Amino acid sequence: MKNEIIKVAMVDDHVLLRNALSSLINNSGKCKVIFEASNGKELIVQLENKNLPDVVILDVNMPEMDGHETASYLQQYFPEIKVLMLTMYDSELALIRLLKAGVKGFMKKDIHPNELLAAIESVHEFGYYYSAQTSSKLAGLFRNNQDQQQLDKVMLTEMEIDFLKYACSELTYKEIAGNLKMNPRAIDGMRDNLFTKLDVKSRVGLAMYAIKHGVVSI
Repeated sequence: MKNEIIKVAMVDDHVLLRNALSSLINNSGKCKVIFEASNGKELIVQLENKNLPDVVILDVNMPEMDGHETASYLQQYFPEIKVLMLTMYDSELALIRLLKAGVKGFMKKDIHPNELLAAIESVHEFGYYYSAQTSSKLAGLFRNNQDQQQLDKVMLTEMEIDFLKYACSELTYKEIAGNLKMNPRAIDGMRDNLFTKLDVKSRVGLAMYAIKHGVVSI
């Protein structure tokens, strides 16, 4: 319905930003923030109380349960809720991971108020919202002449993503193998394959790649 008020949940661990965006939304007359949360776990508690929003705005970097984990949970248990992601990461890898997790649109934290409201209305009415910049990046991945090596970099497996996360920790490769329930030799092979695929030469290079593309946050 045209006059329907869109119910929004705002999930961000930065209180000032969360409150500011919520005020903008509430003053629009078209949308209403029905609750706020600091992370995915707090959001889930609200959802279990049957307090369901139409749209959830998630920050990608949050403690305890980040935006990617939260989006994946919503995709599985509350697929009717549309997810907009607040993120400073716009690399192809970051976007593809979030799309696979069910995210329907992306926004920068310095988004203009008019664009914020347009994004909420678009994802509610049409099921998606992509800025011109985001659309351009995604379209570039699937051009006929796209370099296969670049596509390979973007399409990392979940196991490779998990390995990158552990590579950013103080765990030894043997300990990483234990956590991933893999043979240490298989872990060495995955590491060497990622060195080649991502064009890096060391564990530091893997960590820098993971941070740059939003696999882990600092």
